[in-house]
Amino acid sequence: MFTRHFQTGFFQTGGADPLRLGLIGLGLLWAQMVQAVPEIQTWQTPSGAEVLFVAADELPMVDLRVVFDAGSARDGDQPGLASLTSAMLTEGAGDFDADAIAERVEAVGAELGTGTDRDTSFARLRSLTEPDALEVGLETLIKVLSAPTFDADEFDRVRQNRLTSLRLAEQDPGTIGQKALYRAIFGDHPYASDPSGTPEAVAALTRDDLQAFHGRYYGAENATIAIVGALERAEAEVMATRISAELPSAGAPPPLPPVPALEQARVEEIAFPSSQTHLYLGQPGMRRGDPDYFALYLGNHILGGSGLVSLLMEEVREKRGLSYSVYSYFLPLAGKGPLVMGLQTQNAQAAKAQAVLLDTLRRFIEEGPTDEQLEAAVKNITGGFPLRIAGNGKIVSYLAVIGFYDLPLDYLEVFPERIRALTAEQIRDAFQRRVDPSRLAQVAVGGVAEPAQGQTTSAPQAASSRLNR
Repeated sequence: MFTRHFQTGFFQTGGADPLRLGLIGLGLLWAQMVQAVPEIQTWQTPSGAEVLFVAADELPMVDLRVVFDAGSARDGDQPGLASLTSAMLTEGAGDFDADAIAERVEAVGAELGTGTDRDTSFARLRSLTEPDALEVGLETLIKVLSAPTFDADEFDRVRQNRLTSLRLAEQDPGTIGQKALYRAIFGDHPYASDPSGTPEAVAALTRDDLQAFHGRYYGAENATIAIVGALERAEAEVMATRISAELPSAGAPPPLPPVPALEQARVEEIAFPSSQTHLYLGQPGMRRGDPDYFALYLGNHILGGSGLVSLLMEEVREKRGLSYSVYSYFLPLAGKGPLVMGLQTQNAQAAKAQAVLLDTLRRFIEEGPTDEQLEAAVKNITGGFPLRIAGNGKIVSYLAVIGFYDLPLDYLEVFPERIRALTAEQIRDAFQRRVDPSRLAQVAVGGVAEPAQGQTTSAPQAASSRLNR
């Protein structure tokens, strides 16, 4: 079975044993992780790629992720270029067409996929360590990364699928609101553009554009290779060297421009035919490796990141019944990623729900968490930490983050103790310095009753603001 997924350009083969093996070995892996954080080994390949490796002998498997500084922030004036390039990698490479790639990985029970976010594009491989199976998976991955063909027919098909998805997204108020929020938060910065692109930009892309992007950003010196599995260090070195040796000759791109702070609040209301209003608030938050990362992370867990027990859930849902779900989160990136707050509520309650959201944020910034809230959050985060690294797939994702964002190699080891060491005053201080409720981007999508049966509506349009009156 072969399934493609538009959003990340990911595809996965079925009929394999890795999931079953993973479940069987989870108990063994858990026992190891609660005792110690995995040891990370690191080196650089002769071609200049950075490698992070963790030996994990519990299962006869290897998880591999190759990450490039080739996310949508590198699109320039061609939104969607990075993600379409990533999606096309598995549609033909070397002498293999799309069907041959799918058949090769399926035949050996492997998984192969690609994806893109704002900072990165990546490819991932999961394979058994049986030599013949691993060789097929590795050879296929190398071809996909180093020699994509960008076949004309496949490109037309993938691009048309993307355009269809973009048109469907224009009818989803949540997607409309999230894209509008990023534009409001980031303005002219590359992070403002959604990785999926726009219909106009995607329609204008050519095979030459994708080939040029691949040649510029998929170089070895722009790559981070993360490997976790039942391998010796020497085997991992050979694997990483093979991968990087075939990549294009291209150096790392220049750093992205700094993310500017919002000078004032930005309010946008988008009329949409629905009985519910989607409300989003945000501003530039923090970057990976930020000095305030742990304080902001723990504080947000208390504010809106801990589900039913968060302050926002208590004030908005439990006390007032204004929304079924309300949340907040920081998304750290290479530059300052967003702080996002969001909820969905009835149109008539949108202004009230927004007021409660803002009042709760202001009160938390002013007062900080109570001792009881802090203790509960610390126990929740540190108690669940072993599960966050219980599995090779999870570990390899963390390795990729550590390598790409140049985080300390002991990041996983010190994470629980850094959380335990925080005080309520440190959290309050960080939020007072870093979060300004008077300079939030605010986006609401909704406010127009759904049409009666048989009636039609036009595409969403911007409307005058009803919020903050």
